[in-house]
Amino acid sequence: MQRSLSYQNPLTPYFYGVLFLLYTALSGIHLFLPPLFAILYFYFSKALKNEDSIALFLLIFCLILFEAANGYVLFSAIIYFFLLHRYIVPKIMQSFSCAACIRFIVALLVYLGFFLFYSLLSSVFMFPSPHINSYVFYYIAIEFLILSVL
Repeated sequence: MQRSLSYQNPLTPYFYGVLFLLYTALSGIHLFLPPLFAILYFYFSKALKNEDSIALFLLIFCLILFEAANGYVLFSAIIYFFLLHRYIVPKIMQSFSCAACIRFIVALLVYLGFFLFYSLLSSVFMFPSPHINSYVFYYIAIEFLILSVL
């Protein structure tokens, strides 16, 4: 495929989006595969920092797919990611200088914070309350290892 000289953005976000679609189908069947929620936050934050609207649109689509696959309310993960990116992560980055510590805390906040955020939404809007299981800690550990590589 030939590309224009004026448009030099890589095609990797599209490739990752297609891979995520396939991976979501597999992670719904096999529980040992993490849902890559922290990885989605990492790329969501990166797209907001770089002001990459195409990658952001693709990530929002992936988040909507994640919400649909797990039975969450529409746009709840997007709102939580935006609040996390805007208000919580900058405070964490000011407080810690260890990059590995920041990644671990972010992976922890993405899962446990979303559980608390969704619990708050469920109590306010009378949704069914979410349940947390032991797989979440496995997912946090696996995604922290993946975030360490990125």
